[in-house]
Amino acid sequence: MIEQYVRDLRAPGEARVEVVGGKGAHLGGLSRIDGVRVPAGFCVTTDAFRRIVAAAPALDDLLDRLSRLDPEDLESRESQGDREAVRALSAEIRRTIEGVALPDECAAAVTGALARYGEEAAYAVRSSATAEDLPTASFAGQQDTYLNVVGPAEVLRHISLCWASLFTERAVIYRLRNGIDHRAVHMAVVVQRMVFPQAAGILFTADPVTGNRKVATVDAGFGLGEALVSGVVNPDVFKVRGGEVVARTIAAKQRAVHALPGGGTREVAVDAERQEQPSLTDAQAVRLVRLGRRIEAHFGCPQDIEWCLVDGEFEFVQSRPITTLFPVPKTGEEPHDEAHDGAQREENRVYLSVGHQQMMTDPMKPLGLSVWQLTAMAPMYEAGGRLWVDATRRLASPASRAALLDLVGRGDPLIRDALETVLDRDDFLPSLPDPEPGSPPARTAPGPIPTEPIPADPALVAELIAHSRASVATLERDIRSKSGPALFAFLLDAFEEHKRVLGDPRSMRAVMAGMEATWWLNDKLWEWLGEKNAADTLTLSAPDNVTSEMGLALLDVADVIRPCPEVVSFLRTVGADAEPDFLDRLAKVPGGSAARDAIDGYLDRYGMRCVGEIDLTRPRWRERPGTLVPVILDHVRNFQPGAAERRFEEGRRKARQKELDVLARLQALPDGELKADEARRMIERVRTFIGYREYPKYGIVSRYFVYKRALSAEAERLVRAGVLGAREDAHYLTFQELHDAVRSHQVDGGLIEERKRAFRAYRALTPPRVLTSDGEAVSGAYRRDDVPDGALTGLPVSAGTVEGRARVVLDMADADLDAGDILVTPFTDPSWSPLFVGIAGLVTEVGGLMTHGAVIAREYGLPAVVGVRQATRLIRDGQRIRVHGTAGYVELLP
Repeated sequence: MIEQYVRDLRAPGEARVEVVGGKGAHLGGLSRIDGVRVPAGFCVTTDAFRRIVAAAPALDDLLDRLSRLDPEDLESRESQGDREAVRALSAEIRRTIEGVALPDECAAAVTGALARYGEEAAYAVRSSATAEDLPTASFAGQQDTYLNVVGPAEVLRHISLCWASLFTERAVIYRLRNGIDHRAVHMAVVVQRMVFPQAAGILFTADPVTGNRKVATVDAGFGLGEALVSGVVNPDVFKVRGGEVVARTIAAKQRAVHALPGGGTREVAVDAERQEQPSLTDAQAVRLVRLGRRIEAHFGCPQDIEWCLVDGEFEFVQSRPITTLFPVPKTGEEPHDEAHDGAQREENRVYLSVGHQQMMTDPMKPLGLSVWQLTAMAPMYEAGGRLWVDATRRLASPASRAALLDLVGRGDPLIRDALETVLDRDDFLPSLPDPEPGSPPARTAPGPIPTEPIPADPALVAELIAHSRASVATLERDIRSKSGPALFAFLLDAFEEHKRVLGDPRSMRAVMAGMEATWWLNDKLWEWLGEKNAADTLTLSAPDNVTSEMGLALLDVADVIRPCPEVVSFLRTVGADAEPDFLDRLAKVPGGSAARDAIDGYLDRYGMRCVGEIDLTRPRWRERPGTLVPVILDHVRNFQPGAAERRFEEGRRKARQKELDVLARLQALPDGELKADEARRMIERVRTFIGYREYPKYGIVSRYFVYKRALSAEAERLVRAGVLGAREDAHYLTFQELHDAVRSHQVDGGLIEERKRAFRAYRALTPPRVLTSDGEAVSGAYRRDDVPDGALTGLPVSAGTVEGRARVVLDMADADLDAGDILVTPFTDPSWSPLFVGIAGLVTEVGGLMTHGAVIAREYGLPAVVGVRQATRLIRDGQRIRVHGTAGYVELLP
């Protein structure tokens, strides 16, 4: 390979990131856009950096030591030693690189380029790493930039400093956390003619706060942009939409950064009469945004652009993707958009997060996403590794809008408030007429299913459960003989059966009957008796709740293990990371055979479950039974034998006592007999149907585990055939792509790697509850004035007040809970219910009145508040808190 040490920014052909780094590649692209001015210059390529690294053999050992550090340790409170190691090793690597002299041919290439542009001119010398300014990770500000560098010797010295800045402490930690190999990243350096602007700043072609793609934000200040980047001054801020400034904030700009005649920069005071003058006119801001839209169109995504205003003309010194925006779902119905400032207007849309309804807001892998889409009852669209439903039509007509707002408002007030915020913009959604009577409902968003009254007959619930079990058993039997392309044809038929079972009108009516009875009881008993959330107690120990039964059943497993100290010791040794074969080893321990049988029996009933179970690719408990070991050990420590039965009977007794109390108080009211009769019927109804609320999800994940085992077997065959590198690679293909790979024995390895990178990036994004087609993330707010100062507001979903130690748990496998602890976590799906039996209260960031965590909290009588934004950040692990499950807030105690 012929080494090239210097490449002109305006050189013909596409500049490759691996040669000139992310910044260099983007500047090369900018240089080729008509009407976009870029200061002249060149890149010192990664070939030169490789020569430097090769000349310093001591780097090998330093990089080895750096790579051995565990990124997870950097997050822990006990990580001071690891941070010190990063600091020391990165500093040593920088010193080593700075100490290597440039090879003569590299130095000659640089000085030759400087001669073409002017040896004694001033230059900006900027780092340009190969993992910088990528679509999924910007790395912005992690390496160094030097302004107003004058003279060849100084340029060469600053190039060396840029190379060394690849190993700043911040850049090293970022790579460790994001799984990026230090040796896989190389450094180029951009050398550009210095410009001396009257004003400079940053243009975001999408609003970086709200995500709105149609609103551009211009930050501007006097002099060089370094004053803004370093935080020396607050910027003037212009919001531009549709070719006009729609908002502006003019700051008092007391300081500015200017270049010194002999090189370098200095901070100077701005004259008092200029401080509050705008650094740009409105016309200049609009012109800048038009140029920014051209740049955005060239790169194909919203951009973070650094600009300078020089003698009335804009010069651009950088453009990178904005990596913090949540992607917008693609429905396939978007008409062509003639840029954001053009005349054509596309139809606006409103999307609801499926993850918030399912209590799982983590990103999903493509195979899991596609299977959920194929088995869902309504169309769903992917964005950011999550799924969304299009609620536009339901919101556009008055009757369906009111029904949808009522339903989501009962479940999650933040979603309702977010939707109302969008609806308050009169021109955002069209107003459509209500559908004709008798026309089928649009299944474009969650909403109430038209129901006919059904009797409170426990036999109906038993029949529905039996039908679901029989359907799963048939699936398990029939799928055994299917493999290869025939399996995928079989699964497409199975998905239709899946939807038929899930969409059984009787099942839907049973679920809605339980929910409606809950709402009726809470509304009426508050109106008649002033009693809040009375249904919470009336539904304790309701029958047929498979999720609460799952939690109690693990107490029975603990009862088998508790009398056997050797088994307890063995389980403490293996922990949550135990290999699946630990059950065979357990059987060899005294008392271990019975323990293994108890765990195995539990897995036979519930082994298809796991955290994030709506994602088919997540490892199930049957695949990783060690996940349950810490919970079992907590139960052994915190409970006495027979706890499951006692808890269930105690709940049933409290529910019955509450029923008698409520009915007696109602009878004492005017029209008391009538009110008591109505309440009695609703109590019977809620206890008949509320437990069944959990069964459809159990049926879904039971089927998913059958699908997964069959698809995993196909993936294993592809691994043996050399088509896939690992079985888990199949998770990064959609269902159809995996089908194609099985049929053709060919797969696009580059696509798999690209999707792995995208998945890592999606994990850093927080999905909003509501998202518009403009890209705006609408979070919603609680409109309450009855919460004490400093308390965290949420949604009350399970009555009662409890004070205790907060345990902030981000992964169920890491839970270490004592009796009386309050669980604080981002979300809880049904797989978390085994933890609920041992805690005193629950706080989550995501959830609604009828989501799984809320239902089980009420079933176990746990005070619970959900929808507490940033709870896992604002509440410290170990802090004492008071949970007001009736009023809906959390107090942080000293």
